[in-house]
Amino acid sequence: MKIIILGAGQVGATLAENLASENNDVTVVDADATLLGDLQERFDIGTVQGFASHPEVLRRAGADDADMIIAVTESDETNMLACKVAYTLFQTPTKIARVRSAEYLSEEKLFGQDALSVDLHISPEQLVTDYIHRLIEYPGALQVVDFADGRVRLVGLKAYYGGPLVSRQLKELPQHLPGIDARVAAIYRRGRPILPEGDTIIEAEDEVFFIAAAEHVPKMMSELRRMDRPVKRVMLAGGGNIGLRLARALEGEVQVKVIERSRERARFLSEQLTRATVLWGDAANEELLVEENIEDCDAFCAVTNDDEANILSAMLAKRLGARKALSLINRLSYVDLVEGGAIDIAISPQQSTVSALLAHVRRGDMVRVHSLRRGAAEAIEAVAHGDKKSSKVVGRRLDEIKLPKGTTIGAIVREDKVLIAHHDTVVEAEDHVILFIVDRKQTKDVEKLFQVGFSFI
Repeated sequence: MKIIILGAGQVGATLAENLASENNDVTVVDADATLLGDLQERFDIGTVQGFASHPEVLRRAGADDADMIIAVTESDETNMLACKVAYTLFQTPTKIARVRSAEYLSEEKLFGQDALSVDLHISPEQLVTDYIHRLIEYPGALQVVDFADGRVRLVGLKAYYGGPLVSRQLKELPQHLPGIDARVAAIYRRGRPILPEGDTIIEAEDEVFFIAAAEHVPKMMSELRRMDRPVKRVMLAGGGNIGLRLARALEGEVQVKVIERSRERARFLSEQLTRATVLWGDAANEELLVEENIEDCDAFCAVTNDDEANILSAMLAKRLGARKALSLINRLSYVDLVEGGAIDIAISPQQSTVSALLAHVRRGDMVRVHSLRRGAAEAIEAVAHGDKKSSKVVGRRLDEIKLPKGTTIGAIVREDKVLIAHHDTVVEAEDHVILFIVDRKQTKDVEKLFQVGFSFI
């Protein structure tokens, strides 16, 4: 697939790395020659220097025969205009824009083909807000991602001593939880993946990913660790776009305090929020945190646009007694350094954005793609089409499907029913199949599995 990426920032660079590694023809456009030079040294891609929405720049990037344009510059206006130019002058089939401003996002008519010609608009702030909201909903989880419009969830957590299923074989799970159907999709032990079998024994400190219907997630979590008490008090460091969205989403459910260092922004937040408490100050100020009873805080979320400030305030909050500390971190190199230490969970906006974009780049009918473990693994929701003659999966039992190495099928969603995968489950046409892929390099083989052909040998 020929893809043009507009913007060589962190999202553009991460996306270029993902797509180039899958043998796509990728060209990146940016005004900054230094950023482009760095990308060209690291990846097998083309680059064009220039302003992303200018027709001549798009023409030099190959827009005449591009399959897709993904506009992820820092400017909403540039992203939207580039999509319009690509459609008007080059009839580019698929145009995707990153749009941050809520003022644009609230007007859906703007994105139609007869208006801005944006086929898909993605809001990183909303993606991150939804992700943090799910983590707060399930205290103790390290990752929570949705499939099938939220009916199925994949949850990653660390198994603790004392969990009923810890030190037991996986095949004992039905005895522990009669009537609750769930499947362990992958286990990571000391950083190495283990594909689960019936006789696999979960050990304490294992990172376990399981798939279950949303209503069964809490029960399954209780099998692997002591259940954390529900979150009742949340403190947010930063009242920017993400902080405001998160406060709005949470203030009707839990007690929320927002710390914002800009006086003007703090005043604006106080006018926008109805129940949350807004404090003007520095979230890295120890006296302020102690005064606001940080030791009673169930979740401290640092969501400013400054990585260092987020890391420092989250570490301080954890040291002062916050039960869980989450930090927004843009630089991927920082994530591995801090997560699992003083900071419980590091959240990468780039990974959330790239996950949302990948579903629209994959071949075959991919509804959802979630990038996991800093991009090393993936979870995919794919739709099975065709019949037994034209498809490698339809009409076959799961134990008859030749899955790529390191891939497991966790669940199938058939209309409104959630079916947790078992060896004798038969895939039907239009089923939504949810897979976990330990090594992202196998993704292309999974895509081929779900493509429909005239016949298969």
